[in-house]
Amino acid sequence: MADFKQDAGRLLELVGGRENIVSFTHCATRMRFVLADDKKADVKGIEALSSVKGTFTQGGQFQVIIGNKVSVFFDEFSAVSHMEGVDKQEVKQAAKGNMNLLQRALANLAEVFAPLIPAIIVGGLILGFRNVIGDIKLLENGTRAITEVYPFWKGAYDFLWLAGEAIFTFLPVGVTWSVCRKMNADQMLGIVLGITLVSPQLMSASDYVAAVEAGEAVKVWDFGSFHINMVGYQSQVIPAILVGIVFSLLYRFLKKRVPEMISMIVVPFFSLIPAIILAHTVIGPFGRMLGDGLAGIIMAGFNSSFNWLFSGIYGLLYPLLVITGLHHAMLPIDLQTAATMGGIYTFPVVALSNIAQATAVAAFVFVNRHDRRAKEVGVPAFISGYLGVTEPAMFGVNLKYLYPFVGAMLASGVMGIASRLAGIIANSVGVGGIPAFLSMRGDKMLLYILCIAADIVLAFLFTVLLSRTKMGKYGNH
Repeated sequence: MADFKQDAGRLLELVGGRENIVSFTHCATRMRFVLADDKKADVKGIEALSSVKGTFTQGGQFQVIIGNKVSVFFDEFSAVSHMEGVDKQEVKQAAKGNMNLLQRALANLAEVFAPLIPAIIVGGLILGFRNVIGDIKLLENGTRAITEVYPFWKGAYDFLWLAGEAIFTFLPVGVTWSVCRKMNADQMLGIVLGITLVSPQLMSASDYVAAVEAGEAVKVWDFGSFHINMVGYQSQVIPAILVGIVFSLLYRFLKKRVPEMISMIVVPFFSLIPAIILAHTVIGPFGRMLGDGLAGIIMAGFNSSFNWLFSGIYGLLYPLLVITGLHHAMLPIDLQTAATMGGIYTFPVVALSNIAQATAVAAFVFVNRHDRRAKEVGVPAFISGYLGVTEPAMFGVNLKYLYPFVGAMLASGVMGIASRLAGIIANSVGVGGIPAFLSMRGDKMLLYILCIAADIVLAFLFTVLLSRTKMGKYGNH
């Protein structure tokens, strides 16, 4: 505690004092500041503090990596600064004053999906586990799956679909809820709105297409002079986002203008019903077309004659998307692609990029193995990176010393090529680290494990080699 108290006092001075702090909070490993002037922060001085493992600026926030004891540090900082921290949402809101329009849009998109990510990851793991026991011929000389031999595992396979369906088929419910939560509209009505997109009485998009191609009748709501097709948006993300936004705008508009005495009746009815009508006539079809178009563009690259090159470039440049925050825009497209195309080529490359970033930190620790500080900063960073949390690795080490970052980029570029040449495809988004192999299709799982091993070897080798160049002189201690 005494050490934290001293470092907390120094940090207060080095960020520019109380007058330069707009607000501050903490997350699992980092202190997060919104500063009036980022240039007043003495980055080198802050990173020299014994309890600090690195710094970076993202999303309008100056972030100081402390580690697992950040809550203790936060308390000490609050005490020495005589300031009260705020919750993360308030800090994010304050940080938007430091962002341009694109950055604000990406930040808002990230805040919509942040509450959904744990469910999406769990869903990916469930699908992966079902792949292992139900789709891979592991027994009797590769002729039968585990579920074909053991009744217990057949029961587990069928039972786990309950959670998988709840997460992915009904994902629009979570999206509309989260949009309403973000836009300060009624969250329960957001859930109801989402349910109207995935109701069991609605045909799925695939069933609708099949019915049209077969010349069969399509279920409709018949209003006499016109009808609306009873087609749902199961697993569709972009239509749910657009519908949620329109409903929230209607709700907020009416909430400000309708007298309080009739607000409870008028506002929910005249925001929800028009939103549902628009969802099934204009917004939903447009959102599906937009989402399928974006998914089609990505898939076209991965299915083109130069698919290996496209995949390699994606792997090489993905870390730059993370730095700029543009990777947040890829999540809804990836989810849409998985729903409409039956799988995604991007996530295998993304996971390999994350693993390469974590391995580059391991190589950095090896290069600087006689430096205690390098171990203190690096070891927790590459362990969390292998588990899918790459921010400490990327911002705490790799970008700071540059050569590990470049080494990781080169490795993920090469492995992006290898991944596509091997035809590796994921069922959905999952954990973006070593556990990512569970999200791959069953027949590609073993190949992907080999890709992970090769990725680790290449990232380690490239980073060590670059440490011996002029670029490495910047990072060596």
